[in-house]
Amino acid sequence: MQKLLLPHGLRLVTKHLSGTKAVTVLILCGAGSRYEHAGNRGISHFLEHMFFKGADKYKNAKAVSEAIDGVGGEFNAFTGKEYAGYYVKVAAEHFETACDVLSDMLLNAKFDTKEIDKERGVILEEYNMYQDTPMYQIGWDFERLVFGDQPMGWDQIGTKELIKNVTHEDFAEYKKSLYTADNCVIAVVGNVSEKDVLKVVGEKFKFGVNKKAKVFEAIKGGLSAEKTFMHKKKTEQTHIVCGAEGVPESSVDHYPVQVLSVILGGGMSSRMFLSVREEKGLCYYIKTATDDYTDCGIISTSAGVDIERAGLAIKAIKGEYARICDEIVDEKELRKAKEYMKGKIVLSLEDSEEMAHLLGKYELLYGRMKTPEEVLFAIEAVTAEDVIRVARKLLTEEKLRVAAIGPREI
Repeated sequence: MQKLLLPHGLRLVTKHLSGTKAVTVLILCGAGSRYEHAGNRGISHFLEHMFFKGADKYKNAKAVSEAIDGVGGEFNAFTGKEYAGYYVKVAAEHFETACDVLSDMLLNAKFDTKEIDKERGVILEEYNMYQDTPMYQIGWDFERLVFGDQPMGWDQIGTKELIKNVTHEDFAEYKKSLYTADNCVIAVVGNVSEKDVLKVVGEKFKFGVNKKAKVFEAIKGGLSAEKTFMHKKKTEQTHIVCGAEGVPESSVDHYPVQVLSVILGGGMSSRMFLSVREEKGLCYYIKTATDDYTDCGIISTSAGVDIERAGLAIKAIKGEYARICDEIVDEKELRKAKEYMKGKIVLSLEDSEEMAHLLGKYELLYGRMKTPEEVLFAIEAVTAEDVIRVARKLLTEEKLRVAAIGPREI
């Protein structure tokens, strides 16, 4: 792995993978939704869409897509809470094409008014899709319940008002304030030499002299006063999330909480799956997971449950939380959870895109790359005492919150 600082301040992280014929070029920018305020909620996500709508060399969305489709590549983008990402994955011989497309998009986007107006309809339909998909919406409802009315409690899709009224000038200003060399990281992973990477990236990604002009506000306060949130909607299942505030990703407790979540609901042999689904038959899907940010986090269990027995399902989930707080995990179960985590990481990092994301994310948010070996070592170091300690810290009854979407009160 290599980290290079280019003359204009852009950070470049690379890893050569000789066992693949592909390469991923990923750009991460500290321009996620928590940089927003109440008046521009959703601009980060809308801006992500607009980068694909035309620039200098690739004039419109058709030209962008044809450039990548023409070499059999994949490209996509995403907007998270703390950063946005754009990637192209191609056969290694088309590495320069990937850089060409991405650099033109991010440096020269036009934000044409006609394209903005067309995209409003697209994003409104995306908004409606999330509203009509309880498995998506319930996670956002739970974040709002835990964090309250502040950027960490808002969803990335934003408001209909923003979607209908945002302008070219709004996009240009937002891009200028955050899409700067010092606030972006390019990760290149695959079968391409460091010499070629440095040459092509240095030529293509010539950012201006602007410095990052915005910072996001630190998380405010602790848990909200409300303990439950009910989203009344006609559904065939009640979708629930039960959990609590977690820990920041930078915390010493980050990996113990990760192991805790796997023991609780990380697979088909986890406690939640075996108890709530297999033994009690209360749900179809159930999983426990964490959402991890630089200064806060969430640990929660989500499930789609029988409308008539939603209360029983919540009681069963809370019962598993109580049990893991009372009984120290035995060595066999702890070993299984750690091997599960390590196996998933090893398999995912066979993909150049996943490796690029790992390297780029830690460089962007924390100023240093984190190697897979460091992650695996940290997981292995977690003890049974760590697990029960963080369980008792996070999963006490007074800290638990429940959000639900369904036709009846829970």
